Amino acid sequence: MSWLRVRELVRKEFIQLFRDRKNRPMLIIAPLIQLIVFGYVVSTDVRDIRVGLMDQCRTSESRRLIDAINGNRTFRILHFGADPRELDALLLKRRIDMGIRIPPDFSARIRKGQTASVQILVDGSMSNMAAVRISYVTVLLDRFNGQLLRELYPLRLNYGEIDGRIRTWYNPNLDSQYFFVPGVVAVLVMLLSLLLTSMAIVREKEAGTMEQLIVTPLKPAELILGKIIPFILIAQGQMVMVVLFAIFWFQIPMVGSVPLLFAATCVFLLSTLGIGLFISTVSRTQQQAMMTNFFFIMPFIMLSGFVFPVNNMPLVVQWLTYLDPLRHFLVIIRGIFLKGTGFYVLWPQFLMLAALGGIVFAASVVRFQKRLD
Repeated sequence: MSWLRVRELVRKEFIQLFRDRKNRPMLIIAPLIQLIVFGYVVSTDVRDIRVGLMDQCRTSESRRLIDAINGNRTFRILHFGADPRELDALLLKRRIDMGIRIPPDFSARIRKGQTASVQILVDGSMSNMAAVRISYVTVLLDRFNGQLLRELYPLRLNYGEIDGRIRTWYNPNLDSQYFFVPGVVAVLVMLLSLLLTSMAIVREKEAGTMEQLIVTPLKPAELILGKIIPFILIAQGQMVMVVLFAIFWFQIPMVGSVPLLFAATCVFLLSTLGIGLFISTVSRTQQQAMMTNFFFIMPFIMLSGFVFPVNNMPLVVQWLTYLDPLRHFLVIIRGIFLKGTGFYVLWPQFLMLAALGGIVFAASVVRFQKRLD
C-alpha cells in the first residue's frame, strides 16, 4: 500500500469538496442550525398549560382554588365558561390544553368534611404531554388539599415521620435539554457522515470519473481509504464544532473525558461510514443514495432511545435495538457529557460499536471491491 497515493487522493477529495460553494454551508452552517433547532424544539418540558375553567360553585373555596391555579406560572387560564360544552369545543379546536370544572357542591362537601371532586379534562391526542399535564395539576390539587385540611382541622398530631429528601444527580433541574442536546450531537454526526460518504462516491459515478480512478495505479484498499479518511476528519471537525456550541450556547456541562469522546466517535464512524459505503454500492444516482439513506436513518433514530425509552418498546424490538450503533453511541455521549463516565463503565458499548462497525465496514469494503472488479 502506498500512503503517498492515499494522501494525494485525500487532498483531491478536499479540493473537490470545498470547490463547490454549495457544500460549505452544509458542512459548517447546517449542523449549527440543526443543533439550535433540535436543541430548543425537542423537549419534554411543559412550561405553559393553557386552561379553560368553569366554576359552577362560585364560593370562597372555589375562588381560592382558582387563585392557586392562576398563581402557578405553569398554568395560564385563558377562558372562563359556564357551559360544559364550551370546554369540549375548546379542547377540540386545540385552543386550550386542559379543562377544569368545579362542581356546584364543591364547597358544601368540603364544609361537611366530605370528599369534593374536581373534573379535569385533558387533550389526550399527545399521550406523553397529557400525562405530564395531569401530574402537574395533581400536585397542585394535593398542595391545595393539604392547606385546606390544616385550616379546617388545626390539630397537632405527634407521630413518627418519614423525611424523604430527593436528590437528582447529573441533571438537578430536570432540564430536558441536558438529555436531548448530547443526543442531537450524536444524530448530527450520524447524518452528516452517512450523507457525505454515500453521496461523494455516487457523485464520482455520475460524473464518470470513477472509471478513471479505477484505471489508475490505485489499489482498491487505497481508493477506499482515500475516500473515507476525508469524511473521518470532517466528522471529527464537526464534532468539535457542535460540542463547543452545545457547551457554550446551551450550557450543557461537559464533565467527562474529551479524548474518550473522540475515541468513541471514531469507533462509531466505522458503522456510519461502512453503511455509507454500502449505500454507494447499491445506488447509481445521488437521488437513489438519498432515498436509501432515509431507509437507514429513520429506524436508527427511532430504535436508539433518542426520543422514546428503549424499555418501553416490545421485548422483540428491544433485542433489535442492540443492532443499532446509534443506541450505543447515545449511551456513551450522554454518560461522558453528564456523568463523567469512564471507559471502565462504557466498555460494553465500545465493544458493541467496534463489533458492529467492524462487521458492517468489512462487508461494505468487500462489496465495494467486487463492484470495482
